Amino acid sequence: MKNYSIKDIAAIAGVSVATVSRVINDNGRFSEETRKKVLQVIEDTGYKMNYTAKNLRMNKSFSIGILVPDISNYFFATVVQQLEESLFDKGYSTIICNTSRSLEKERAYLRMLEGKGVDGLIVISGAEAFEFDSSGSDKKIPYVCIDREPKIKADTIFISSNHYQGAFEATEELIRSGCLHPVIAMHNQKSTSAKERLKGFKDALKKNNIVFVSHKHLLTLSLDEAHFPQNIASFLAENPTVDGIFSINDLIALQLLAYFQKHDVSVPSQLKLIGFDDTISGQYTTPTLSSVRQNTTLISEHAAEALLGLINKEGALNREIMVPVTLVLRESTR
Repeated sequence: MKNYSIKDIAAIAGVSVATVSRVINDNGRFSEETRKKVLQVIEDTGYKMNYTAKNLRMNKSFSIGILVPDISNYFFATVVQQLEESLFDKGYSTIICNTSRSLEKERAYLRMLEGKGVDGLIVISGAEAFEFDSSGSDKKIPYVCIDREPKIKADTIFISSNHYQGAFEATEELIRSGCLHPVIAMHNQKSTSAKERLKGFKDALKKNNIVFVSHKHLLTLSLDEAHFPQNIASFLAENPTVDGIFSINDLIALQLLAYFQKHDVSVPSQLKLIGFDDTISGQYTTPTLSSVRQNTTLISEHAAEALLGLINKEGALNREIMVPVTLVLRESTR
């Protein structure tokens, strides 16, 4: 098979070498017709660019690192998938790093990504404020944070769902539907989103003249699922009047629903339940699960656009982008 050069591609397409280069790099002015013609010739000839030479010439790797605490989490997995698709369409490959909520593993991944010369980072969630200094690297690596407060806001762009709004509206709905003793169920988390959801829950209670008392209104669940039933049983034994639960995520809500069904607690007639994330699973439970829906498409679009802007030195730092959420009511609160 013939090895085609960029000059061959230009000759076959009937355009200049410079035009072929602009189409390949998606940079500069050319018509949509020209773009399609050049790309078709590239496909027909099997032309392969020398990406190593291109990367060295432009000081770019055309790769993005994505740090995620738990890739099995529905919300995280959805955002990562949408980011990967969006960045791929822009000519970037992604290196997905699952940190397992370990700061040590996160630091190791950051060193690795620096060594690979990624063009940028997207950091998703985490317990600690994120800080990254790439001044010792061959090039400065810009980054954006999703649902994780940056330690130095002037260095980045922070993108988040409005977790406070979602928690506040969910709690208000429980109270509006007749719950006198609502509870928030969560792990002992310190993430930005968890803090905002807890704050929204507390403020909704305050608005409705309910004084928040930790041992009455906060159901803290172990990360070890083996202890989950005992956590719930002990809490309900001490607080038998609980009639509504706002779960900090759908996974916990689904575990609660399974527990209540096993122990003959009727949802929603005895106890109403609202989750957060609006996972697909909640739409097929009995009863179906009310939940707060995050706009993952908008989050990923904002993140990709913001990071590419920083990479191309076109975007402004020290910004926050807040994405609204939607309360979706189903059978678990009716």
